[in-house]
Amino acid sequence: MTAEVPLKQPRRSLAVRRMLLLATTIVALGAAFVFAPNLGTDVSGPGAQAQNLTEQVDRLSRPVGFADIVEKVKPAVISVRVKRNGPATRSFNGQRMPFPQGSPLERFFREFGMPDNFFRNAPGGPQRRQFVTGQGSGFVISADGYAVTNNHVVADAETVEVVTDNGKTQKAKVIGTDPRTDLALIKLDGDNHPYVKLADTAPRIGDWVIAVGNPFGLGGTVTAGIVSARGRDIGAGPYDDFIQIDAPVNKGNSGGPTFDVDGNVIGVNTAIFSPSGGSVGIAFAIPADTVKSVVTQLREYGAVTRGWIGVKVQPVTADIADSLGLKESTGALVAEPQSDGPAAKAGIEAGDVITEVNGAPIKDGRDLAKKIGAIAPGSAVTLKVVRKGSARTYSLTLGTLPKEQLAKASTRDDGERSATVPRLGLTLAPAKEVAGSGDEGVVVTAVDPDGPAATRGFKTGDVILEAGGKSVSAPSDVSKAIADAHKDGKRSILIRVKSGGATRFVALPVGRA
Repeated sequence: MTAEVPLKQPRRSLAVRRMLLLATTIVALGAAFVFAPNLGTDVSGPGAQAQNLTEQVDRLSRPVGFADIVEKVKPAVISVRVKRNGPATRSFNGQRMPFPQGSPLERFFREFGMPDNFFRNAPGGPQRRQFVTGQGSGFVISADGYAVTNNHVVADAETVEVVTDNGKTQKAKVIGTDPRTDLALIKLDGDNHPYVKLADTAPRIGDWVIAVGNPFGLGGTVTAGIVSARGRDIGAGPYDDFIQIDAPVNKGNSGGPTFDVDGNVIGVNTAIFSPSGGSVGIAFAIPADTVKSVVTQLREYGAVTRGWIGVKVQPVTADIADSLGLKESTGALVAEPQSDGPAAKAGIEAGDVITEVNGAPIKDGRDLAKKIGAIAPGSAVTLKVVRKGSARTYSLTLGTLPKEQLAKASTRDDGERSATVPRLGLTLAPAKEVAGSGDEGVVVTAVDPDGPAATRGFKTGDVILEAGGKSVSAPSDVSKAIADAHKDGKRSILIRVKSGGATRFVALPVGRA
Protein backbone atom coordinates (compact mmCIF):
# COMPACT_ATOMS: atom_id res chain seq x y z
CA MET A 1 0.00 0.00 0.00
CA THR A 2 1.29 3.45 -0.93
CA ALA A 3 1.36 5.89 1.94
CA GLU A 4 -0.63 9.07 1.48
CA VAL A 5 1.55 12.16 1.51
CA PRO A 6 0.06 15.30 3.11
CA LEU A 7 -0.54 18.06 0.55
CA LYS A 8 1.47 20.70 2.44
CA GLN A 9 4.60 18.60 2.87
CA PRO A 10 6.07 19.33 -0.62
CA ARG A 11 5.69 23.04 0.03
CA ARG A 12 7.60 22.78 3.31
CA SER A 13 10.29 20.69 1.62
CA LEU A 14 10.54 23.24 -1.17
CA ALA A 15 10.76 26.06 1.38
CA VAL A 16 13.52 24.25 3.23
CA ARG A 17 15.44 23.73 0.00
CA ARG A 18 15.05 27.41 -0.88
CA MET A 19 16.33 28.46 2.55
CA LEU A 20 19.33 26.14 2.21
CA LEU A 21 20.01 27.48 -1.29
CA LEU A 22 19.76 31.06 -0.03
CA ALA A 23 22.07 30.37 2.90
CA THR A 24 24.58 28.58 0.67
CA THR A 25 24.53 31.47 -1.83
CA ILE A 26 25.03 34.09 0.91
CA VAL A 27 27.91 32.10 2.42
CA ALA A 28 29.52 31.67 -0.99
CA LEU A 29 29.12 35.32 -1.91
CA GLY A 30 30.38 36.32 1.54
CA ALA A 31 33.45 34.18 1.06
CA ALA A 32 34.01 35.81 -2.33
CA PHE A 33 33.95 39.24 -0.72
CA VAL A 34 36.30 38.15 2.05
CA PHE A 35 38.92 36.54 -0.17
CA ALA A 36 38.54 38.78 -3.22
CA PRO A 37 37.95 42.32 -1.95
CA ASN A 38 39.24 43.89 -5.19
CA LEU A 39 36.30 42.81 -7.34
CA GLY A 40 34.97 46.35 -7.41
CA THR A 41 32.12 45.75 -4.96
CA ASP A 42 31.46 48.28 -2.27
CA VAL A 43 32.00 46.47 1.04
CA SER A 44 32.55 49.54 3.15
CA GLY A 45 30.16 48.31 5.80
CA PRO A 46 28.20 45.26 6.93
CA GLY A 47 24.92 46.88 5.95
CA ALA A 48 26.08 47.63 2.40
CA GLN A 49 27.40 44.11 1.98
CA ALA A 50 24.16 42.55 3.24
CA GLN A 51 22.07 44.74 0.94
CA ASN A 52 24.21 43.89 -2.08
CA LEU A 53 24.00 40.16 -1.39
CA THR A 54 20.23 40.36 -1.05
CA GLU A 55 19.91 42.15 -4.40
CA GLN A 56 22.02 39.50 -6.13
CA VAL A 57 20.04 36.62 -4.63
CA ASP A 58 16.78 38.37 -5.53
CA ARG A 59 18.01 38.75 -9.09
CA LEU A 60 18.75 35.01 -9.26
CA SER A 61 15.23 34.13 -8.09
CA ARG A 62 13.40 36.35 -10.62
CA PRO A 63 11.75 34.66 -13.67
CA VAL A 64 13.71 34.98 -16.89
CA GLY A 65 12.01 37.23 -19.48
CA PHE A 66 12.39 37.63 -23.24
CA ALA A 67 13.64 41.22 -23.31
CA ASP A 68 17.23 40.35 -24.26
CA ILE A 69 16.09 38.11 -27.13
CA VAL A 70 13.59 40.66 -28.41
CA GLU A 71 16.20 43.42 -28.28
CA LYS A 72 18.48 41.23 -30.38
CA VAL A 73 16.02 40.12 -33.11
CA LYS A 74 13.39 42.86 -33.37
CA PRO A 75 15.45 45.16 -35.68
CA ALA A 76 15.27 42.48 -38.42
CA VAL A 77 11.45 42.32 -38.38
CA ILE A 78 9.65 44.51 -40.93
CA SER A 79 6.11 45.62 -41.67
CA VAL A 80 5.04 44.95 -45.25
CA ARG A 81 2.56 47.24 -47.00
CA VAL A 82 1.15 46.56 -50.46
CA LYS A 83 -1.15 48.21 -52.98
CA ARG A 84 -3.28 46.23 -55.39
CA ASN A 85 -5.69 47.16 -58.14
CA GLY A 86 -9.25 46.37 -57.10
CA PRO A 87 -12.85 47.33 -57.83
CA ALA A 88 -14.13 50.56 -56.36
CA THR A 89 -16.70 50.34 -53.61
CA ARG A 90 -20.03 51.81 -54.62
CA SER A 91 -20.99 54.72 -52.44
CA PHE A 92 -23.10 57.86 -52.33
CA ASN A 93 -22.12 60.79 -50.12
CA GLY A 94 -19.54 58.57 -48.50
CA GLN A 95 -22.03 55.82 -47.62
CA ARG A 96 -21.41 52.28 -48.86
CA MET A 97 -24.26 50.82 -50.94
CA PRO A 98 -23.99 47.04 -50.99
CA PHE A 99 -27.02 45.99 -53.08
CA PRO A 100 -26.25 44.80 -56.65
CA GLN A 101 -27.48 46.11 -59.97
CA GLY A 102 -30.98 44.89 -60.84
CA SER A 103 -31.82 43.87 -57.27
CA PRO A 104 -35.17 44.78 -55.68
CA LEU A 105 -33.44 47.31 -53.43
CA GLU A 106 -31.88 49.05 -56.42
CA ARG A 107 -35.30 49.28 -58.13
CA PHE A 108 -36.77 50.64 -54.92
CA PHE A 109 -34.17 53.41 -54.68
CA ARG A 110 -34.58 54.26 -58.38
CA GLU A 111 -38.30 54.64 -57.82
CA PHE A 112 -37.47 56.67 -54.72
CA GLY A 113 -35.74 59.19 -57.01
CA MET A 114 -32.03 58.65 -56.29
CA PRO A 115 -29.72 60.22 -58.93
CA ASP A 116 -28.01 58.10 -61.61
CA ASN A 117 -24.51 58.56 -60.16
CA PHE A 118 -25.76 56.69 -57.10
CA PHE A 119 -25.97 53.49 -59.22
CA ARG A 120 -23.01 54.03 -61.52
CA ASN A 121 -20.60 51.77 -59.62
CA ALA A 122 -23.10 49.18 -58.45
CA PRO A 123 -21.88 45.55 -58.37
CA GLY A 124 -22.54 44.00 -61.76
CA GLY A 125 -22.49 47.40 -63.46
CA PRO A 126 -19.62 49.48 -64.87
CA GLN A 127 -16.70 49.27 -62.46
CA ARG A 128 -14.04 51.80 -61.65
CA ARG A 129 -10.67 50.61 -60.44
CA GLN A 130 -8.94 51.84 -57.35
CA PHE A 131 -5.95 50.86 -55.25
CA VAL A 132 -6.67 48.46 -52.40
CA THR A 133 -4.10 48.42 -49.60
CA GLY A 134 -3.01 45.47 -47.51
CA GLN A 135 -0.40 44.80 -44.88
CA GLY A 136 1.50 41.99 -43.26
CA SER A 137 4.86 41.21 -41.70
CA GLY A 138 8.23 39.86 -42.74
CA PHE A 139 11.85 39.52 -41.64
CA VAL A 140 15.27 40.09 -43.18
CA ILE A 141 17.45 37.00 -43.63
CA SER A 142 20.65 38.53 -45.09
CA ALA A 143 22.69 41.70 -44.73
CA ASP A 144 22.09 42.57 -48.40
CA GLY A 145 18.35 42.95 -47.82
CA TYR A 146 16.63 39.68 -48.75
CA ALA A 147 13.49 39.22 -46.66
CA VAL A 148 10.81 36.56 -46.23
CA THR A 149 7.05 37.09 -46.04
CA ASN A 150 3.88 35.24 -47.08
CA ASN A 151 2.80 34.83 -50.68
CA HIS A 152 -0.72 35.94 -49.78
CA VAL A 153 0.70 39.21 -48.40
CA VAL A 154 2.38 40.29 -51.66
CA ALA A 155 0.42 38.33 -54.30
CA ASP A 156 -0.78 40.53 -57.21
CA ALA A 157 0.72 43.62 -55.57
CA GLU A 158 1.32 46.69 -57.72
CA THR A 159 3.76 48.13 -55.19
CA VAL A 160 5.43 46.78 -52.06
CA GLU A 161 7.03 48.89 -49.37
CA VAL A 162 8.43 47.98 -45.99
CA VAL A 163 8.72 49.84 -42.71
CA THR A 164 11.75 48.87 -40.67
CA ASP A 165 11.96 48.78 -36.89
CA ASN A 166 13.54 52.25 -36.81
CA GLY A 167 10.55 53.70 -38.66
CA LYS A 168 12.14 54.11 -42.10
CA THR A 169 10.01 53.33 -45.17
CA GLN A 170 11.42 52.02 -48.44
CA LYS A 171 10.32 50.25 -51.61
CA ALA A 172 10.84 46.50 -51.96
CA LYS A 173 10.95 44.20 -54.96
CA VAL A 174 9.26 40.81 -55.14
CA ILE A 175 11.92 38.28 -56.17
CA GLY A 176 9.63 35.25 -56.30
CA THR A 177 6.63 33.57 -54.72
CA ASP A 178 5.52 30.01 -54.00
CA PRO A 179 1.74 29.71 -53.57
CA ARG A 180 1.96 26.03 -52.61
CA THR A 181 3.78 26.85 -49.36
CA ASP A 182 2.53 30.46 -49.11
CA LEU A 183 6.05 31.89 -49.06
CA ALA A 184 7.56 34.89 -50.85
CA LEU A 185 11.03 36.42 -51.09
CA ILE A 186 11.39 40.19 -51.38
CA LYS A 187 14.45 42.44 -51.66
CA LEU A 188 15.23 45.71 -49.89
CA ASP A 189 17.74 48.19 -51.25
CA GLY A 190 21.07 48.75 -49.57
CA ASP A 191 23.45 46.71 -47.45
CA ASN A 192 24.20 46.19 -43.77
CA HIS A 193 20.63 45.36 -42.84
CA PRO A 194 20.03 43.72 -39.46
CA TYR A 195 19.07 40.11 -40.14
CA VAL A 196 18.17 36.89 -38.39
CA LYS A 197 18.99 33.24 -38.98
CA LEU A 198 16.66 30.35 -39.80
CA ALA A 199 16.91 27.58 -37.20
CA ASP A 200 18.87 24.43 -38.04
CA THR A 201 16.83 22.16 -35.76
CA ALA A 202 13.11 21.69 -35.36
CA PRO A 203 11.51 22.83 -32.10
CA ARG A 204 10.08 20.39 -29.60
CA ILE A 205 6.49 20.43 -28.42
CA GLY A 206 6.47 22.59 -25.29
CA ASP A 207 9.41 24.81 -26.28
CA TRP A 208 9.05 28.56 -25.70
CA VAL A 209 8.51 30.68 -28.82
CA ILE A 210 8.27 34.42 -29.50
CA ALA A 211 6.24 35.90 -32.37
CA VAL A 212 7.07 39.39 -33.68
CA GLY A 213 5.01 41.19 -36.29
CA ASN A 214 2.55 43.82 -37.40
CA PRO A 215 -0.87 42.79 -36.01
CA PHE A 216 -3.70 45.11 -37.03
CA GLY A 217 -1.07 47.42 -38.51
CA LEU A 218 0.35 48.30 -35.10
CA GLY A 219 3.88 47.19 -35.97
CA GLY A 220 6.66 45.85 -33.76
CA THR A 221 4.40 43.77 -31.52
CA VAL A 222 5.88 40.89 -29.50
CA THR A 223 3.92 37.92 -28.11
CA ALA A 224 5.11 34.72 -26.47
CA GLY A 225 3.86 31.17 -26.06
CA ILE A 226 4.88 27.58 -26.64
CA VAL A 227 4.92 25.06 -29.46
CA SER A 228 1.56 23.32 -29.12
CA ALA A 229 1.96 20.70 -31.87
CA ARG A 230 3.93 19.83 -34.99
CA GLY A 231 3.11 18.36 -38.38
CA ARG A 232 -0.31 19.99 -38.58
CA ASP A 233 -2.34 19.55 -41.79
CA ILE A 234 -4.91 22.33 -42.05
CA GLY A 235 -5.94 21.68 -45.66
CA ALA A 236 -4.03 24.65 -47.04
CA GLY A 237 -2.07 22.60 -49.58
CA PRO A 238 -0.33 19.32 -50.40
CA TYR A 239 2.76 20.27 -48.39
CA ASP A 240 1.07 21.18 -45.11
CA ASP A 241 3.46 20.53 -42.22
CA PHE A 242 2.73 23.42 -39.90
CA ILE A 243 4.03 24.16 -36.43
CA GLN A 244 1.13 25.02 -34.14
CA ILE A 245 1.84 27.69 -31.54
CA ASP A 246 -0.27 29.39 -28.89
CA ALA A 247 1.48 32.77 -28.97
CA PRO A 248 -1.20 35.35 -29.87
CA VAL A 249 -1.10 35.97 -33.64
CA ASN A 250 -3.61 38.22 -35.41
CA LYS A 251 -4.34 39.75 -38.81
CA GLY A 252 -1.21 41.52 -39.97
CA ASN A 253 1.12 38.97 -38.35
CA SER A 254 1.17 36.98 -41.60
CA GLY A 255 4.72 36.56 -42.88
CA GLY A 256 6.27 37.44 -39.55
CA PRO A 257 8.79 35.24 -37.74
CA THR A 258 8.43 32.95 -34.77
CA PHE A 259 11.67 32.73 -32.77
CA ASP A 260 13.08 30.22 -30.35
CA VAL A 261 14.80 31.33 -27.13
CA ASP A 262 18.14 31.50 -28.97
CA GLY A 263 16.79 34.07 -31.43
CA ASN A 264 16.59 31.71 -34.41
CA VAL A 265 13.52 31.67 -36.67
CA ILE A 266 11.72 28.34 -36.26
CA GLY A 267 8.79 29.27 -38.51
CA VAL A 268 6.90 31.86 -40.56
CA ASN A 269 3.44 32.77 -39.24
CA THR A 270 0.92 32.11 -41.96
CA ALA A 271 -2.52 31.21 -40.60
CA ILE A 272 -4.72 31.34 -37.53
CA PHE A 273 -7.76 29.41 -36.43
CA SER A 274 -10.27 31.97 -35.25
CA PRO A 275 -14.07 31.78 -35.06
CA SER A 276 -14.05 35.41 -33.92
CA GLY A 277 -11.47 36.90 -36.29
CA GLY A 278 -8.90 37.43 -33.52
CA SER A 279 -6.40 35.24 -31.74
CA VAL A 280 -7.77 32.30 -29.78
CA GLY A 281 -4.33 30.84 -29.10
CA ILE A 282 -4.10 28.64 -32.21
CA ALA A 283 -1.69 29.83 -34.90
CA PHE A 284 0.28 28.02 -37.57
CA ALA A 285 3.81 28.62 -38.80
CA ILE A 286 5.70 27.24 -41.81
CA PRO A 287 8.74 25.28 -40.49
CA ALA A 288 12.22 26.73 -41.01
CA ASP A 289 13.44 23.75 -43.05
CA THR A 290 10.66 24.32 -45.59
CA VAL A 291 11.48 28.04 -45.67
CA LYS A 292 15.16 27.32 -46.35
CA SER A 293 14.39 25.04 -49.28
CA VAL A 294 11.88 27.42 -50.88
CA VAL A 295 13.90 30.60 -50.33
CA THR A 296 17.03 29.04 -51.84
CA GLN A 297 15.17 28.33 -55.09
CA LEU A 298 13.35 31.67 -55.13
CA ARG A 299 16.63 33.52 -54.69
CA GLU A 300 18.37 31.56 -57.45
CA TYR A 301 15.56 31.00 -59.96
CA GLY A 302 12.66 33.25 -58.93
CA ALA A 303 10.40 30.19 -58.78
CA VAL A 304 10.20 26.76 -57.15
CA THR A 305 10.38 23.44 -59.02
CA ARG A 306 9.50 20.18 -57.33
CA GLY A 307 9.93 16.51 -58.05
CA TRP A 308 6.92 14.63 -59.38
CA ILE A 309 6.08 10.94 -59.80
CA GLY A 310 2.55 11.36 -61.17
CA VAL A 311 0.25 9.53 -58.75
CA LYS A 312 -2.91 10.37 -56.87
CA VAL A 313 -2.67 8.95 -53.37
CA GLN A 314 -4.75 8.61 -50.24
CA PRO A 315 -4.11 7.53 -46.63
CA VAL A 316 -4.05 3.89 -45.61
CA THR A 317 -6.80 3.60 -43.00
CA ALA A 318 -7.16 0.66 -40.65
CA ASP A 319 -9.95 -0.78 -42.81
CA ILE A 320 -7.90 -0.39 -45.98
CA ALA A 321 -4.86 -1.97 -44.31
CA ASP A 322 -7.01 -4.93 -43.25
CA SER A 323 -8.45 -5.39 -46.75
CA LEU A 324 -4.95 -5.31 -48.26
CA GLY A 325 -3.45 -7.63 -45.67
CA LEU A 326 -1.09 -4.99 -44.27
CA LYS A 327 0.14 -5.20 -40.70
CA GLU A 328 0.16 -1.42 -40.18
CA SER A 329 -1.94 1.42 -41.55
CA THR A 330 1.01 3.38 -42.92
CA GLY A 331 2.18 4.34 -46.38
CA ALA A 332 0.49 6.06 -49.32
CA LEU A 333 -2.13 4.14 -51.28
CA VAL A 334 -1.95 4.81 -55.04
CA ALA A 335 -5.51 5.62 -56.11
CA GLU A 336 -4.56 6.34 -59.71
CA PRO A 337 -1.22 6.66 -61.52
CA GLN A 338 -1.22 9.24 -64.30
CA SER A 339 -0.68 7.56 -67.65
CA ASP A 340 2.21 9.82 -68.67
CA GLY A 341 3.80 10.05 -65.22
CA PRO A 342 7.12 8.54 -64.08
CA ALA A 343 5.39 6.11 -61.69
CA ALA A 344 3.15 4.62 -64.38
CA LYS A 345 6.09 4.26 -66.74
CA ALA A 346 8.03 2.45 -64.02
CA GLY A 347 5.18 -0.04 -63.50
CA ILE A 348 3.41 1.26 -60.40
CA GLU A 349 -0.33 0.47 -60.43
CA ALA A 350 -3.50 1.54 -58.67
CA GLY A 351 -3.78 -0.30 -55.36
CA ASP A 352 -0.04 -0.27 -54.70
CA VAL A 353 1.04 1.09 -51.32
CA ILE A 354 4.23 3.18 -51.39
CA THR A 355 6.03 2.54 -48.12
CA GLU A 356 9.54 3.98 -48.69
CA VAL A 357 11.34 6.62 -50.76
CA ASN A 358 15.11 6.10 -51.00
CA GLY A 359 14.95 3.96 -47.87
CA ALA A 360 13.03 6.53 -45.81
CA PRO A 361 9.66 5.27 -44.49
CA ILE A 362 6.46 6.96 -45.70
CA LYS A 363 3.82 7.70 -43.06
CA ASP A 364 1.03 8.82 -45.38
CA GLY A 365 0.26 10.58 -48.65
CA ARG A 366 1.25 13.98 -47.29
CA ASP A 367 4.60 12.61 -46.20
CA LEU A 368 5.12 11.14 -49.68
CA ALA A 369 4.31 14.49 -51.34
CA LYS A 370 6.71 16.33 -49.03
CA LYS A 371 9.59 13.88 -49.59
CA ILE A 372 9.17 13.74 -53.37
CA GLY A 373 8.64 17.50 -53.60
CA ALA A 374 11.91 18.12 -51.76
CA ILE A 375 13.91 16.20 -54.38
CA ALA A 376 15.02 17.99 -57.54
CA PRO A 377 13.37 17.02 -60.84
CA GLY A 378 15.55 14.68 -62.87
CA SER A 379 16.84 12.87 -59.80
CA ALA A 380 16.75 9.08 -59.61
CA VAL A 381 14.71 7.66 -56.72
CA THR A 382 13.89 4.21 -55.43
CA LEU A 383 10.38 3.41 -54.23
CA LYS A 384 9.44 0.45 -52.08
CA VAL A 385 5.91 -0.72 -52.86
CA VAL A 386 3.58 -3.34 -51.39
CA ARG A 387 1.29 -4.98 -53.96
CA LYS A 388 -1.18 -7.61 -52.82
CA GLY A 389 0.93 -8.45 -49.81
CA SER A 390 4.27 -8.66 -51.63
CA ALA A 391 7.04 -6.04 -51.42
CA ARG A 392 8.54 -4.71 -54.64
CA THR A 393 11.15 -2.09 -55.50
CA TYR A 394 10.94 0.36 -58.40
CA SER A 395 13.52 2.83 -59.70
CA LEU A 396 12.41 5.90 -61.60
CA THR A 397 13.49 9.40 -62.58
CA LEU A 398 11.47 12.27 -61.14
CA GLY A 399 9.64 14.60 -63.47
CA THR A 400 8.78 18.24 -62.80
CA LEU A 401 5.55 18.95 -60.95
CA PRO A 402 3.17 20.40 -63.59
CA LYS A 403 0.60 23.10 -63.03
CA GLU A 404 -2.54 21.87 -61.34
CA GLN A 405 -5.33 20.75 -63.62
CA LEU A 406 -8.94 21.18 -62.63
CA ALA A 407 -11.04 18.04 -62.81
CA LYS A 408 -14.52 18.53 -64.21
CA ALA A 409 -17.41 16.34 -63.15
CA SER A 410 -19.73 15.11 -65.87
CA THR A 411 -23.49 15.07 -65.69
CA ARG A 412 -24.91 11.58 -65.31
CA ASP A 413 -28.32 10.13 -65.96
CA ASP A 414 -29.77 7.13 -64.17
CA GLY A 415 -29.57 3.80 -65.98
CA GLU A 416 -32.44 1.44 -66.63
CA ARG A 417 -30.88 -1.93 -65.80
CA SER A 418 -29.76 -1.63 -62.19
CA ALA A 419 -29.41 -3.95 -59.21
CA THR A 420 -29.23 -3.36 -55.47
CA VAL A 421 -26.33 -4.55 -53.32
CA PRO A 422 -27.91 -4.61 -49.84
CA ARG A 423 -24.66 -5.16 -47.95
CA LEU A 424 -23.30 -1.88 -49.27
CA GLY A 425 -26.54 0.07 -49.46
CA LEU A 426 -25.99 0.85 -53.15
CA THR A 427 -27.99 0.47 -56.32
CA LEU A 428 -25.69 -0.13 -59.28
CA ALA A 429 -25.89 -0.26 -63.06
CA PRO A 430 -23.31 -0.95 -65.81
CA ALA A 431 -21.53 2.34 -66.49
CA LYS A 432 -21.70 1.90 -70.27
CA GLU A 433 -25.50 1.89 -70.05
CA VAL A 434 -25.67 5.22 -68.22
CA ALA A 435 -25.06 8.33 -70.27
CA GLY A 436 -21.89 10.21 -69.33
CA SER A 437 -20.52 7.44 -67.06
CA GLY A 438 -17.90 6.05 -69.41
CA ASP A 439 -17.32 2.48 -70.57
CA GLU A 440 -15.71 0.99 -67.45
CA GLY A 441 -17.14 -0.11 -64.12
CA VAL A 442 -20.59 0.21 -62.59
CA VAL A 443 -22.30 3.47 -61.75
CA VAL A 444 -24.08 4.25 -58.48
CA THR A 445 -27.70 5.11 -59.29
CA ALA A 446 -29.00 5.26 -55.71
CA VAL A 447 -27.53 5.35 -52.20
CA ASP A 448 -29.25 4.09 -49.05
CA PRO A 449 -28.71 6.96 -46.56
CA ASP A 450 -28.51 4.41 -43.72
CA GLY A 451 -26.12 2.06 -45.52
CA PRO A 452 -22.34 1.71 -44.99
CA ALA A 453 -21.52 3.25 -48.37
CA ALA A 454 -23.36 6.47 -47.52
CA THR A 455 -21.36 6.93 -44.33
CA ARG A 456 -18.16 6.67 -46.40
CA GLY A 457 -19.09 9.35 -48.88
CA PHE A 458 -20.62 7.45 -51.80
CA LYS A 459 -23.08 9.44 -53.87
CA THR A 460 -25.17 9.04 -56.98
CA GLY A 461 -23.03 9.21 -60.11
CA ASP A 462 -19.92 7.63 -58.57
CA VAL A 463 -18.39 4.87 -60.69
CA ILE A 464 -17.00 1.71 -59.07
CA LEU A 465 -14.04 0.49 -61.13
CA GLU A 466 -12.75 -2.35 -58.96
CA ALA A 467 -13.95 -4.46 -56.05
CA GLY A 468 -11.56 -6.68 -54.13
CA GLY A 469 -8.76 -5.94 -56.58
CA LYS A 470 -10.75 -7.07 -59.64
CA SER A 471 -12.32 -4.97 -62.37
CA VAL A 472 -16.12 -4.88 -62.42
CA SER A 473 -18.56 -4.28 -65.27
CA ALA A 474 -21.87 -5.41 -63.75
CA PRO A 475 -23.55 -5.23 -60.32
CA SER A 476 -23.15 -9.02 -60.03
CA ASP A 477 -19.37 -8.60 -60.15
CA VAL A 478 -19.52 -6.43 -57.05
CA SER A 479 -21.77 -8.91 -55.24
CA LYS A 480 -19.40 -11.76 -56.11
CA ALA A 481 -16.37 -9.81 -54.85
CA ILE A 482 -18.16 -9.21 -51.53
CA ALA A 483 -19.05 -12.89 -51.20
CA ASP A 484 -15.45 -13.92 -51.95
CA ALA A 485 -14.09 -11.48 -49.35
CA HIS A 486 -16.52 -12.78 -46.75
CA LYS A 487 -15.57 -16.36 -47.61
CA ASP A 488 -11.89 -15.53 -47.13
CA GLY A 489 -12.63 -14.21 -43.66
CA LYS A 490 -12.04 -10.52 -44.46
CA ARG A 491 -13.91 -7.89 -42.51
CA SER A 492 -13.89 -5.36 -45.35
CA ILE A 493 -13.52 -5.11 -49.10
CA LEU A 494 -11.51 -2.51 -50.97
CA ILE A 495 -13.51 -0.58 -53.56
CA ARG A 496 -11.88 1.62 -56.20
CA VAL A 497 -14.29 4.40 -57.06
CA LYS A 498 -14.19 7.36 -59.42
CA SER A 499 -16.02 10.47 -58.24
CA GLY A 500 -15.97 13.35 -60.70
CA GLY A 501 -12.40 13.54 -61.96
CA ALA A 502 -10.79 11.93 -58.89
CA THR A 503 -10.22 8.26 -58.13
CA ARG A 504 -9.89 6.84 -54.63
CA PHE A 505 -10.05 3.61 -52.65
CA VAL A 506 -12.70 3.01 -50.01
CA ALA A 507 -12.84 0.08 -47.59
CA LEU A 508 -16.42 -1.09 -47.02
CA PRO A 509 -17.46 -3.65 -44.39
CA VAL A 510 -18.35 -7.05 -45.83
CA GLY A 511 -21.15 -7.73 -43.37
CA ARG A 512 -22.65 -11.11 -42.61
CA ALA A 513 -23.67 -13.77 -45.14
